[in-house]
Amino acid sequence: MTTPAVIMDAAAYAQAVEDAVKASAAYYTGGTSTLDDDAYDRLVRSIAEWEAAHPGKVLPGSPTGKVAGGAVQGDVPHTVAMLSLDNVFSPEEFTAWAASLARRIGHEVERYSAEPKLDGLAVVARYTRGRLTRLITRGDGTAGEDVSHAIGTIEGLPDELAEPVTVEVRGEVLMTTAQFEHANEVRTGHGGQPFANPRNAAAGTLRARERAYTVPMTFFGYGLLPLAGTESALAARLAEAAHSDLMARAAALGVNTTAATAVPGLTAGTVDEVLARVREIAALRAQLPFGIDGIVIKADLAADQQAAGSGSRAPRWAIAYKLPAVEKITRLLEVEWNVGRTGVIAPRAVLEPVEIDGSTITYATLHNPADITRRDLRLGDHVMVHRAGDVIPRIEAPVAHLRTGDEQPIVFPETCPRCGSDIDTTEQRWRCVNGRNCHLVASLSYAAGRDQLDIEGLGHTRVVQLVDAGLVADLADLFTLTREQLLGLERMGATSTDNLLAALAAAKAQPLSRVLCALGVRGTGRSMSRRIARHFATMEHLRAADAEAVQQVEGIGTEKAPSIVAELAELAPLIDKLAAVGVNMTEPGATPPAPADSDADGTTAAAEPAGGPLAGMTVVVTGAMTGPLEKLSRNQMNELVERAGGRSSSSVSKKTTLVVAGEGAGSKRAKAESLGIRLAGPDEFAILVADFVD
Repeated sequence: MTTPAVIMDAAAYAQAVEDAVKASAAYYTGGTSTLDDDAYDRLVRSIAEWEAAHPGKVLPGSPTGKVAGGAVQGDVPHTVAMLSLDNVFSPEEFTAWAASLARRIGHEVERYSAEPKLDGLAVVARYTRGRLTRLITRGDGTAGEDVSHAIGTIEGLPDELAEPVTVEVRGEVLMTTAQFEHANEVRTGHGGQPFANPRNAAAGTLRARERAYTVPMTFFGYGLLPLAGTESALAARLAEAAHSDLMARAAALGVNTTAATAVPGLTAGTVDEVLARVREIAALRAQLPFGIDGIVIKADLAADQQAAGSGSRAPRWAIAYKLPAVEKITRLLEVEWNVGRTGVIAPRAVLEPVEIDGSTITYATLHNPADITRRDLRLGDHVMVHRAGDVIPRIEAPVAHLRTGDEQPIVFPETCPRCGSDIDTTEQRWRCVNGRNCHLVASLSYAAGRDQLDIEGLGHTRVVQLVDAGLVADLADLFTLTREQLLGLERMGATSTDNLLAALAAAKAQPLSRVLCALGVRGTGRSMSRRIARHFATMEHLRAADAEAVQQVEGIGTEKAPSIVAELAELAPLIDKLAAVGVNMTEPGATPPAPADSDADGTTAAAEPAGGPLAGMTVVVTGAMTGPLEKLSRNQMNELVERAGGRSSSSVSKKTTLVVAGEGAGSKRAKAESLGIRLAGPDEFAILVADFVD
């Protein structure tokens, strides 16, 4: 359905009202909708603009001014109206709202609270003497639907509070990314259609009765108020408490809040501080394990809230600052099958172009054939596409209720789409039986890259020449090239030949970690290759290791270890050839693991921790480096961290010890600040690791 940007006449207005009410009803009841959130927001804003210009012609069914768009009702009365929120979409709109709030209450707001606007379903949880007795949806704001059958399936909403108090907790039920993936696996396993996105999944699951299966959801509290039967002194305290204090009280009772996340609710004294917090939360959005679509900003003090009051639809003391949409509905037009450098055959979705967060999206990842089957995707499907920050766009699921019957099955390849050979389908990620030789040019170009063997002068064009001329059939052949062979290539003079031979000679001396990365062992990358090399120290020790021994490397689990062992066995002839032509197979400064020495009680002695100024530290590097570190690539910076005894990481978490933040550091710096993690600039870090800088 197309969303009008501007409603031009009465007929279009009436149609827009009908479309909005239908979409709202589907959204709030069954967790489905013909519109994505952004399209619905634009539709309602267009309706409001038309009504502002034609106040005498407003239809009674209009969604404006109504909770949940006026599309739903309930049969369990709320103790206090459960209203929606008005929206702002820019700093200017928020500043104007804050000014109007100050005029309304007669003074500047003393303190604001700011917390993420969670993308789920608003519910009320009623506790009697500390026990959860009833769960109710928002409904039309005055009454909601009883969904108490879901009690016990929602993480973060305890069956019993830490104190035997009678209170009402308000909050949001949602599915985390992991819960959503699990829900779709379970749902499709029982023959159902996959959910389009986590919000729809939570809404549908919360209302489902007598299903053959249950899937977990998560609750985040955002309100705490007294009920009939609440002890009078407690009721008075709750009524007079600031919002931030109520959230602290809820957490103390055992209710899940955002306090333990990377985006905890915080207070701010000024509009500028609020907007700074908005930017911080927005920067962290892509890294969160749950969906948010904005930031909720409230007058924190109860006195300011009471002075501002509420309208029929929304409180005047709170606003939702909406962030750009990261999900849109579009159509799946085609699936392309591409062969990677290791022979993996990867499907890619071709989409009807759609704009998400300022970028036009025409492709999305599909992971593997099993993923396509599990999501029940078909050509021509309307699909929910998700993109946040720099994350590669992905298809969440088909919007199954929009199917017309014209959709077609996606045809999987029977032979390799690149070379026509057979396909190994024994694993989820299909692979050409020729492996790296299927796409030899890509494999060699990757191996020669700056963060692998760093062979300057061996770009894609030169690799194509060498392969087409039959001079190289694998990585080891590069190191047997002669001056005469290179001079025989087109546009290859004496100087460029000598430079390439020198670069090849230098590449032989690269550390084992670079060699491993150049080999492109599936399931590893630059960071994992460094960990493996530092753990085993030599290729000999690595090749002698079984899956159990490989699991001792940090980040390698029970599933990945056997595949790494198998891959190294497959690469054995190539590794032998590389060693024979003089390629280094050791990691400087690393010590091979000692034989497992068991103590008397059967336990194995732990290895001595690495020394160096970063010993025991987990370090994240972000932004552009300057000074002595200016010319180092991100991979070289991570190598430096590990030479100095630390562990490099690409993401900031509570386990992070230090974040090296250069120019342009964005979301990772913001997350470090929110978690209280130590920050260092490039110059300070260079001094700290000076003895390890090459």
